[in-house]
Amino acid sequence: MLKESLFYAKILLFGEYGIIDDAMGLSIPYTDYSGTFSYSETEKSEKSNADLKQFYNYLKSLQEKNKLIAPLDLDKFGEEINKGIHFSSSIPQGYGVGSSGALVAAVYQRYSNEIISVDKANDSHYLMLLKQIFGQMESFFHGKSSGLDPLICYLQIPILVKSKTDLNSVGLPLQGTGKGAIFLLDTGETGATQPLVEWFMEQLKEKGFRKMFQEQFKKYNDDCIKDFLKGDSKPLFKNIKKLSTLLLDNFKPMIPQVFHKLWLEGINSGNYYLKLCGSGGGGYILGFTQDIQQAQKSLAKHKLEVIHRF
Repeated sequence: MLKESLFYAKILLFGEYGIIDDAMGLSIPYTDYSGTFSYSETEKSEKSNADLKQFYNYLKSLQEKNKLIAPLDLDKFGEEINKGIHFSSSIPQGYGVGSSGALVAAVYQRYSNEIISVDKANDSHYLMLLKQIFGQMESFFHGKSSGLDPLICYLQIPILVKSKTDLNSVGLPLQGTGKGAIFLLDTGETGATQPLVEWFMEQLKEKGFRKMFQEQFKKYNDDCIKDFLKGDSKPLFKNIKKLSTLLLDNFKPMIPQVFHKLWLEGINSGNYYLKLCGSGGGGYILGFTQDIQQAQKSLAKHKLEVIHRF
């Protein structure tokens, strides 16, 4: 194992799809999963090494066209790929928790010639530049990327996105000891980001969908973020219910078919409310409940991971 930094997973609590179209977003590091560079030899490492080679070819192509924003030492990257370097990661792929973001952050840190250090995170100019660099790099994996996931994985601090040009680090409310909780629900299947993002961009061209997105989605999403950061759970759950209902009505391709009924049962019972975790389509679904024991009973057939308590 190389003496490398660990790059943790991330969770986009709020802002899925919204941050593509200038709504607010709130993303946090998730330390249960992580990745780092390694030279160990396994079947898994061979696949990772081959994936790195494809990523290298993409970055090299941009560099040769003088379009690569990041000042990367791709000669060193190529040499180490040939020596068998790979990204050893426990972050599940296609689960919406930043597997590609962690890889992009790790590549940037190891191979950048002019690295923007983490201690510059309070400067909005450097934050925006990093986001732009990471957005271009991660577009290899998703076709279009905001750059937020790698940014979180690199800085390892919560980031509040107010708009495409306004983001900053933010403190989270302290964990409580009450019954309320935010949890991850494992769908047991992976999701593919790129086709879902493409579907969303096409839907935005339709007047009705765009009106719903501008007037309802953004309002509920942004209000949820403000309520959460204030630690104000009563209005938070009112807005979560509205957001959950809106997602079920308008973002069905992002919700695996077998979870449509479960999603609706949560809204109707009030025992829990579900929302997308990242792009959706599989992987994790985020859940919010005012009574985690009741939610666990209602979702007894599914694996839950509590990530925050109220």
